[in-house]
Amino acid sequence: MSTNDTARFGWPRTFLLGFGFLGVSVIWALYNAYMPIFLQERFGLSATATGWVMTIDNILAILLLPFLGALSDRTRTRLGRRRPYILVGSIVATVMFLLIPGAVSNGVLWVMMITVILLNLSMALFRTPVIALMPDITPPRFRSQANGIINFMGGIGSLLAFFGGGPLYDTALALPFIVGGLVMLGACLLVVFLIREPAIAEPAGPEGAKPLSLAASAKELAGNLKDVFTGERSLLFILLAIFCWFVGYNAVETFFTSYAKFHLGMKESIGTLILGFFSVTFMITAIASGFIGSRFGRRNTIRVGLVVVLAVMLSALFIRSRWPLTAAFLIGGFGWGLVNVNSLPMVVDMTTLEKVGGYTGLYYFFSQAANIVAPPVAGGLIDLLGYPALMYFAAAMFVAAVIIVSFVRRGDVKA
Repeated sequence: MSTNDTARFGWPRTFLLGFGFLGVSVIWALYNAYMPIFLQERFGLSATATGWVMTIDNILAILLLPFLGALSDRTRTRLGRRRPYILVGSIVATVMFLLIPGAVSNGVLWVMMITVILLNLSMALFRTPVIALMPDITPPRFRSQANGIINFMGGIGSLLAFFGGGPLYDTALALPFIVGGLVMLGACLLVVFLIREPAIAEPAGPEGAKPLSLAASAKELAGNLKDVFTGERSLLFILLAIFCWFVGYNAVETFFTSYAKFHLGMKESIGTLILGFFSVTFMITAIASGFIGSRFGRRNTIRVGLVVVLAVMLSALFIRSRWPLTAAFLIGGFGWGLVNVNSLPMVVDMTTLEKVGGYTGLYYFFSQAANIVAPPVAGGLIDLLGYPALMYFAAAMFVAAVIIVSFVRRGDVKA
């Protein structure tokens, strides 16, 4: 794949890269926890309409992430290929995130929507580049372990948001957004200024010298999608499985705080704390999940994790009190770690180093397509059938993922 294959696994550098994931996780955890409440309670939107608003980031992601991943593959600056996007995107995103409390207090929906759109645009700018840095600096045989470390750091970010955000929110609505925005900015600046990217040769051939446009990116994405649908079926199956499990996961992540408040009668802060316990075990077991995937195979590890999360979704239908539900979500975090840590390495190990950014964008194409589908469908089911439909819907998607991933034959650890 490259001379990088023979390099040693850089533990300190990988943990440092994890700060980028920590920062992003803080923002999204707070955004997903409180935005549905704002939209339903302060702006009077239905669960269905709220679901559509919550897909804005995913719609922008599916349009822009493949382009930005491929564009960063071709970018050559003194900061490297990926870090310019992280620098600019994190600064703008911090400003937009800090403006959310003001938009809520303003009470005008179009002001909130402009703030949300600009936040999501700036987050999309650096999401693929920060993810693509992991395979850039990690030999293929160590990518499950590296993904475990960066997901561990992302888990810390979610943990900070869920456990710190609740008390801050109870003190003042603006506090979790101020603290969360500054944490993300500081974490991303650590990545920009302390990680050195490996030297990459200029893109070969006449195409490499041409600027990459959205049209050219769409053509490149179409080429990658052609690989998906006409090549060896493992790539198609893993991406379809990723689509299914992210539909299930995002539906619960988006509406669980509302589920806890409107169905179980809990405070918003309690709902975020329960999600926080999910993140606790995800964080604690993320590194171990990478080693488990390397030892027993990524596909088998993912299948076990999917079954664990499926069991938690089904058990949640019969639990109405705080602590038993917390215990179930603690177990679910471990299962999600087994799934999430080992999925991206499977995808990027099906391509070459030169196309890692493009295939990272492909991974996000399917995961973000799932996240576009999940909120409005889940919201519509909630409006139609009530909040228990949320857990039934999530469980059905995890069942589909278990079946589909069984057909994957490539992307496992190479000796």
